[in-house]
Amino acid sequence: MKRATSNAAIRPASARAYTSPTLVLLAMDWADGATADDFLGFAILRAPGFAKGEQDGYLLNKVAFQPMRPDSQPLPSNIAPIQKFLWWDPSVTRAAPGQSFTYTITPARGTGPKDLRLEHNAEVTLRVQIPAVSRDGISTWFNRAVVSSQAFTREFPDPQKDLANCMDWLANGIEDAFTEILKGATAIDGAIYHLTDNHWVVPALKAFPGDLTLVYEKRKNDSTDDAAIRILDGRRAGHFEAFPRAATNIMHDKFLIDVRGERVLMGSANFTPEALTSQANLLHIFNSRDLAGLYEERQKLLRDDPSVKDTANQGAGWSDPISLGQARVRVFFSPEPGKNRESIDTVVKAVNQAKQSVAFCMFDPTDPALLKALMAVGDKGKLLYGLLNSISDPTKSKKKKNADDNLSDSGEAPRQPSPATQIKVTLFNRSRKDKKILPYSYFQKSSAPADFLPEFSTVDLSSMSTLKPRPAAGGKKKGGPPAVHVHHKFIIIDAETDSPTIYTGSNNLSNNSTHRNDESLLEITGAPELAQTYFAEFMRLYEHYRARAIWNQNHPKGAGAGGGKKDSATGKGFTLATKRDGWVRGAYKKGTPEFIARTTLAN
Repeated sequence: MKRATSNAAIRPASARAYTSPTLVLLAMDWADGATADDFLGFAILRAPGFAKGEQDGYLLNKVAFQPMRPDSQPLPSNIAPIQKFLWWDPSVTRAAPGQSFTYTITPARGTGPKDLRLEHNAEVTLRVQIPAVSRDGISTWFNRAVVSSQAFTREFPDPQKDLANCMDWLANGIEDAFTEILKGATAIDGAIYHLTDNHWVVPALKAFPGDLTLVYEKRKNDSTDDAAIRILDGRRAGHFEAFPRAATNIMHDKFLIDVRGERVLMGSANFTPEALTSQANLLHIFNSRDLAGLYEERQKLLRDDPSVKDTANQGAGWSDPISLGQARVRVFFSPEPGKNRESIDTVVKAVNQAKQSVAFCMFDPTDPALLKALMAVGDKGKLLYGLLNSISDPTKSKKKKNADDNLSDSGEAPRQPSPATQIKVTLFNRSRKDKKILPYSYFQKSSAPADFLPEFSTVDLSSMSTLKPRPAAGGKKKGGPPAVHVHHKFIIIDAETDSPTIYTGSNNLSNNSTHRNDESLLEITGAPELAQTYFAEFMRLYEHYRARAIWNQNHPKGAGAGGGKKDSATGKGFTLATKRDGWVRGAYKKGTPEFIARTTLAN
């Protein structure tokens, strides 16, 4: 067993915090772990602690050295060390903006629970301040969205019995964006793809005392917004006017403009109960006359329902940069004319020029050039993380289950795959091999780890919607939300540096989004604090789903026996490793993705 020969020879650990208003993500490293095969992880002490009046307390770990029992409680990390180089403190959700926490991170060494010591000579201390929702004229909200979590399952064993609190927990404050944009406004103009939330949004718009004009999605096969429009048409205060949009493939915008206050709300979230809670999304409010003015011009253009061609010919292109504090923001409104690709090629170019890292979180990107550029980041030895709603094998023969299935008419993969299908095949294979790009996943009843609760995959929020549940064949109700879990549309480039770039908005970065839909895409530069918030919120989702995706890949459905029983494949559930090499994987092998992450993010 290799141990440092003296205290003087021990180098301190290093750490860095990435923060959002409801989250602290800690990136940790201990270089001396390379020569200490008894390195068993990190103990993380936070001050102040977790209970009222508690001076300090250790962050908890659900996984311990011994297999868990059904009544097992999480243990403090000085007893059950954190065997990861990234860990978040979820308990800051209710912290006040500006509140400070001190984290003392100490490497733990030994051989197990009876032989464990903290290497205090190597500990590092961070002082972290919780950021405000609004900084430099940009307000930011990420919902929590993780229905598939142990915390949600414990808190809401029967979500239908406590649906309002369940929605609050999942929304994580994102509903406040609507309160904020309406506060003090006298006129609101908007363009909304789907408006069905009857818990927060529709009641707030109905009660809004000022003038309201909305462009909304309205096609022969999509009358989703009709019920909300009827409700708003009965408003007693202020003028209301609604403009149906049918000429494009879909009117996919999601924005509201405080016309006289010169602010704009936008993001990835549709205005539905699912989008604000169980589907991972974000919203921004930009306090900018110039940006609000551009969105206002767009909304007025869409009111007349111009054709795709006429819309695309209305000067599709990147706006001039707009300054908000140190940040510089540009907006691009789709569709683009003909075969132009100015919007998406700008993103591809920026990805190709990434200096250190790229992280992306998207529903279903399908552009081959973009996906090739993203995967090339990892091939070049840079840090790459990706989370998608789903990754399926596009070469696998399937039969259609319903008309919504994304399959060819024959149910077969094409004999000569298109470039988009080819890149999907590559994406699928890469997701299975190197696990840098992962899909949404959850612990199912048939294969949950020992003593982990089987998790929900969705929650039926139809009672909070303006829509009635759609009847299925045979007259039975078709309840529950659609199978959308990761609905984000963002890419963060070099988030851990002083010069990051963020792409965000409604655009799924596909051919339809570029050429056939109404969309908005933002480019944000010069905002390292905002990029760190994006990165912290991304890693919360990514690390959460990574554990589940890898578990499910290694334990196919039916192979395990969940619900508190031991996993049949391994004979046990999750336990802590008793040697360094049991948990670090390739973190100390130069050139591996784990090595790049360890040495990049914490330093």
